[in-house]
Amino acid sequence: MEKDITINLTSISSVDSERSKIELTTVGKFKSLENGGFQIRYDESEVTGFKGSTTCLSFFGNDIVNLRRTGTAPSELVLEKDKKHHCHYGTPYGDLTMGIFTHCIDNNVNEDGGDLYLKYTVDINSSYISDNEIYIKITD
Repeated sequence: MEKDITINLTSISSVDSERSKIELTTVGKFKSLENGGFQIRYDESEVTGFKGSTTCLSFFGNDIVNLRRTGTAPSELVLEKDKKHHCHYGTPYGDLTMGIFTHCIDNNVNEDGGDLYLKYTVDINSSYISDNEIYIKITD
């Protein structure tokens, strides 16, 4: 069963000594998955640059997170601790394949909500792009 939630999301992207930060508070849906996982879903906005898209995050313990975006900028990213995945990433300007190496997944989410932290590095054609951190807080 899905329930309504509030999602506080902070995304930090670092390239060399330059850091950019996006903070977003939005409403979404939350549900428990089979195998002890959880899923959140929310509509993107102009703040993130993906207005007209819906993002769905499915996560299972501290091992794996799957981010799927549908709509104007379809994407699918797999974040798996200490592994690199080549992922499809859609933007309003075109699609590309990115390498995602996940350094950390810290999942403190239960049926009542909680926190999820992700830290990963992005590359395109094996060329470094950025280090990224995402903090997600899920509340009723």
